[in-house]
Amino acid sequence: MNNSGEDTDAVRLTAVRKTYGRRQNEVVALDNVTTRFRTGSFTAIMGPSGSGKSTLLQAAAGLDQPTSGSVLLDGHELSDLDETELTMLRRDRIGFVFQSFNLLPVLTVQQNVTLPLRLAGRKPDSRRVSEILSQVGLAKRHNNRPSELSGGQQQRVAIARALVTDPAVIFADEPTGSLDTHTARDILALLRQSAVSAGQTIVMVTHDPVAASYADRVLFIADGRLAGELQSPTPETVAERMTQLGAYVDERSAVNTEQSSAGRR
Repeated sequence: MNNSGEDTDAVRLTAVRKTYGRRQNEVVALDNVTTRFRTGSFTAIMGPSGSGKSTLLQAAAGLDQPTSGSVLLDGHELSDLDETELTMLRRDRIGFVFQSFNLLPVLTVQQNVTLPLRLAGRKPDSRRVSEILSQVGLAKRHNNRPSELSGGQQQRVAIARALVTDPAVIFADEPTGSLDTHTARDILALLRQSAVSAGQTIVMVTHDPVAASYADRVLFIADGRLAGELQSPTPETVAERMTQLGAYVDERSAVNTEQSSAGRR
C-alpha cells in the first residue's frame, strides 16, 4: 500500500452519533464512532444488515449530517461548511461508486466520465481522460453508450467518473454487489490500484469477505458501534470474524430484549 501519507488522515470521525426519530421512538444508527482513514489506504467496512455501515459511509462522505460529533474530511471540518461549500467539496475532492452505476443513458462513456468536470465548469484534459479510460480498460469504448456495455463495463465507467477529478477519497457502497465473480475481482483490483498508484483513499462498504480481502484493513461495525478491525485481511479471517460478529449481535439482542422486558415489569 501507498505509505506516502501514513501520518495523515484523509478522513477522521470523532465521537460521531447519528439518531433518527425522537425519544421513545429514537433509533441509534451510529453510537459514538471514532475512527480514521489514512491517506492512500483501502478500508472495507463490514457488519450485519442494519448495523450502520452505510450510515457510517454517508456521514464520512458528508452525505448525511451526524446528530453529534466531528467529521474531518481532506482537512475540512464538515460541520463548519454551509451547503454550497459542502457540495463543492464533494464535487472536487470526493469520488462516489455505488452498486447502481448511475450513468446517464443519453451520454457516451467519455461524456459520462467527464460530467463531474463539466458540472464544475472545468474543461476536461483530453489526455488525462484518455489515460483514465485506458486505466479502466475502456479506451476503445469511449463513444459507446451505457446500453451497449456489460454491467462490469458500466461499473468501470462509474469508477473512471469517480477518478477523473483526482479525488482525495473514493467512497464505494457495495460496488461489486451486482457483478459476477470475475468482473467483481477486476473492479476490486482497480480500486486497490487507485490507492497504491495514486495515493487515493478508498472506503468501501461490502458484505463479501472476498471483496474485503482486497482492502488493507477491515473495519467491523455492529449495532452502530465499532466492533474491531482486521489488518491484512484474507477471505477466511474476514469470514471468521463476521461469524463471531453474528454471535455478538445475537447476544446483544438477547440482552436488550431482557432489559426491555425488565423495564416493563
